Amino acid sequence: MTRMRAVDAAVLILEKEGATQAFGLPGAAINPFYSAMRAHGGVKHVLARHVEAASHMAEGYTRAAAGNIGICVGTSGPAGTDMITGLYSASADSIPILCITGQAPVAKLDKEDFQAVDIAAIAAPVTKWAKTVLEPGQVPGVFQKAFQLMRSGRRGPVLIDLPIDVQLAEIEFDIDTYEPLPVVSPAATRAQAEKALDMLNAAQRPLIVAGGGIINADAADQLVEFAEIVGVPVVPTLMAWGVIPDDHELMAGMVGLQTSHRYGNATMLASDFVLGIGNRWANRHTGSVPKYTEGRTFVHVDIEPTQIGRVFAPDYGIVSDAGAALDEFIEVAREWRAQGRLADRSVWVEECRQRKATMQRRTNFDDVPLKPQRVYQEMNKAFGPDTRYVTTIGLSQIQAAQLLHVYQPRHWINAGQAGPLGWTLPAALGVATAVAESTVVALSGDYDFQFLIEELAVGAQFKIPYIHVVVNNAYLGLIRQSQRGFEMDYHVQLSFDNINAPEMNGYGVDHVTVAEGLGCKAIRVFEPDDILPALEKAKALAQEFSVPVVVEMVLERVTNVSMGTELDNVVEFEELAERGEDAPTAIALLD
Repeated sequence: MTRMRAVDAAVLILEKEGATQAFGLPGAAINPFYSAMRAHGGVKHVLARHVEAASHMAEGYTRAAAGNIGICVGTSGPAGTDMITGLYSASADSIPILCITGQAPVAKLDKEDFQAVDIAAIAAPVTKWAKTVLEPGQVPGVFQKAFQLMRSGRRGPVLIDLPIDVQLAEIEFDIDTYEPLPVVSPAATRAQAEKALDMLNAAQRPLIVAGGGIINADAADQLVEFAEIVGVPVVPTLMAWGVIPDDHELMAGMVGLQTSHRYGNATMLASDFVLGIGNRWANRHTGSVPKYTEGRTFVHVDIEPTQIGRVFAPDYGIVSDAGAALDEFIEVAREWRAQGRLADRSVWVEECRQRKATMQRRTNFDDVPLKPQRVYQEMNKAFGPDTRYVTTIGLSQIQAAQLLHVYQPRHWINAGQAGPLGWTLPAALGVATAVAESTVVALSGDYDFQFLIEELAVGAQFKIPYIHVVVNNAYLGLIRQSQRGFEMDYHVQLSFDNINAPEMNGYGVDHVTVAEGLGCKAIRVFEPDDILPALEKAKALAQEFSVPVVVEMVLERVTNVSMGTELDNVVEFEELAERGEDAPTAIALLD
């Protein structure tokens, strides 16, 4: 046994558990932890400019770095409260991150000490576990349990709050004999797999809905293998986009009210059976439950028992890790194929392919100001199948999901359920830190970009290159489109005449100057034929200078993006406009 400070034991455990990358800001109450990181050297650190941003960086890192867990660190009081949005985002999408906060001395708790807040109580609803450690001897066990919880069952974040005197206290600890606790997750049985496949085999027009649980389980290869054996088309949810390549013959398109393909919705409505694996039946995927479930039989596989039946009761439910279920499904399917028991799906697959070939949205516009569709068309040309896209919410994200192409898991990194504005930029820095060899492309509307724009300086300081495409219409575009249902355009315009940048009059913020002032490179595009050269130049600049490169696309002010209230009622605004028809105004989102 070795006598050491509790924070030294904590940092050694992080290294042993394989969590080797932190993002955060030091402060008086967490400085002992920073001194341990400095002393041992096994945990790298990126200094954020805002603690919320640090939590998003940690989440981006985890999402990209399969098997590793991002850490965010902050001092007492407001640092912890700043992390709550990041914890909510990670919790909502089942992403493990470890937040570590400093705290006032134990004796000062509940005495309104400076920057002392019950952060464990505040964080409890958006974490798997939030714990203020009151006894130094508990520190190793708390960190050990934290990693087991983050990795077991439905994954998610943990917050550990460390009073400064607990950090500094000495304990006996032996890192050489430390071992991580076993990860426990449920697994499907042979009988359950046979039941599910029997139901699938009896269907005429079956689909597999692949959810983010497959990404978390690193089971994309199993998903594709299973789909190919049984010959069943796959609908990835937004969180699973890339689990099957966009150009795979069994990729049937995404389904939903917003981030969907026309052919995906049409195929879902034509189906009679759905096998959901690792998905949540999120409302922007399903629309109203009666329309989504009408005429269909459902099997639902999820790692979390309480997720089965939460949105609607399936005809059959299996509590299982997605990878474990797919392994069992593959074994049964192989045997049935050898025995000639699998149904022939070739006619149904061809019908799905025909819809995919004929129900595409138009992208080739030559308008000035730019139409966003043309931007995504050129992005598909500029960025190859190894590109990792990062985005959060807004018309930019919705239309990108309709028009971009993704070919690999963990290559579409999106804050799905929480959708916090400002998430994209710091998350992209986390992604680029995790996969330094990859091309990382962030996509933001102007408002998302402005939320945490100061984090560009982090990319410049720490040499974290990536490309940030900003589609600028000087509007809160998604909210403006939603306000059409109220016949108003109220406090959603971001436009003003910029006295320092006349070329941006009518748009306002000069993002190019701001980005350059923060130590990055930036390009502005007004003409459609300049989009592709600008993107190619951005790739070269990122490689040459190892800093973020901003490419601002100056868009038309108003674009109504395809969306609707039901799977069979997605309004194609562009087609209506081209035919000179009025579009409906009541396009509010479903609760």
